Amino acid sequence: CIVGENGSGKSTLIKALLSFKRPLCGSIQFGDGLRQTEIGYLPQQTGAQKDFPASVWEVVQSGCMNQSGLSPFYSSAQRSLAQETLKKLDLWELRRRSYRELSGGQQQRVLLARALCATHKLLLLDEPVAGLDPMVTLEMYRMIQQLNQRGITIIMVSHDIQSAVQYASHILHLHNRPLFFGSTADYLKSGAAKQFLGGPEHD
Repeated sequence: CIVGENGSGKSTLIKALLSFKRPLCGSIQFGDGLRQTEIGYLPQQTGAQKDFPASVWEVVQSGCMNQSGLSPFYSSAQRSLAQETLKKLDLWELRRRSYRELSGGQQQRVLLARALCATHKLLLLDEPVAGLDPMVTLEMYRMIQQLNQRGITIIMVSHDIQSAVQYASHILHLHNRPLFFGSTADYLKSGAAKQFLGGPEHD
């Protein structure tokens, strides 16, 4: 999980991983044969995105676009993947609903399903629970945790530091530069955690 104050570079790092922004220096390399087209991305939602005039099915299936190459049509395998993903996230009954008519929590689940259609390897999630009520937030975190347990690597940006240290295996703390990177257990003992969480350092 990537944590840090506003303006510390969290979302910029995610955009650099996706080649939306160029690094000022150095380069970004992916291991384990990962291709950039195999990365699923759940961005921060804007007002315009929340009012997007498409069905749930159309939004989720659009996650397969990176795999379509030059073809303007979805393959039967891609349609099957979208169907399977909708069912996996309990969205199948909503597939014909307009995306703009859904609640905030339902919209985030739809966007997560869309990101899953792009990958079975790596998900980048930028503030996936922003603006959600506590119960929906908990449900979203549990869903993300289940995906991770199925073998999908997840890199998440979050302002919710308490949940980050509860669910994440590793923490990257940014403040215009890396202040800490390591296991969550080591982070809780660090000066960066003391500064961000407040109070005495954890034993």
